Amino acid sequence: MTSSSDLDAQVRSADPDRWLSSRFIGDAQARADVIALYAFEAELIAIPARVTQPLLAEMRFAWWREQLDGVFAGLGRKGHPVLEALTDLISRRALDRAPFDALIEAHIGRVHGEAHDLDAFYVGPMRAAVRVLAGAGHDAAVVEAGRMWGLAQTGRLEEARASRPTANRALKALPPAGFPALAHAALVGIAAGDPTRALRLTWAVARGRV
Repeated sequence: MTSSSDLDAQVRSADPDRWLSSRFIGDAQARADVIALYAFEAELIAIPARVTQPLLAEMRFAWWREQLDGVFAGLGRKGHPVLEALTDLISRRALDRAPFDALIEAHIGRVHGEAHDLDAFYVGPMRAAVRVLAGAGHDAAVVEAGRMWGLAQTGRLEEARASRPTANRALKALPPAGFPALAHAALVGIAAGDPTRALRLTWAVARGRV
């Protein structure tokens, strides 16, 4: 049986920045729930590397979209660790389906050469993680932080840096409990091998600023 620690290891390998941010979630169940969201994204991100043809990639994304029908009906596929974790999470947290569908559609667009949809790829997932940690009602507070992270992830680092003050102003409205869902944005511009990364995240969480 696959445990939550296996999903944690999957995210640590695929998405080390957000995995590191998740270490600042004190509640074990909430941390496992956020990791389930990130594991779902890791599965989607891996698809283009596993197939060579856009049509085959689109078919795999379509499979995930179909599986969401069961997940949101409380009948996720048994034996699939990510789908089982998502089904449990959504039944308890009452997350909206729209960001999940938008993320899949954005991935399909990418395999056909479309530009990155920053809101679908980065803002929507960040909002979902914030809702897990801090409840509903904080969507507006995380938009700029999500776009900042997305700009950095898509190679627009100077734009990301320039958007930091705007993101931090918006984050003043976010409860501290939700901050680990976006603390990784504090790592924009910090090299992957920088030994101060964990310290920078600690400082960001303490201040509530990215």
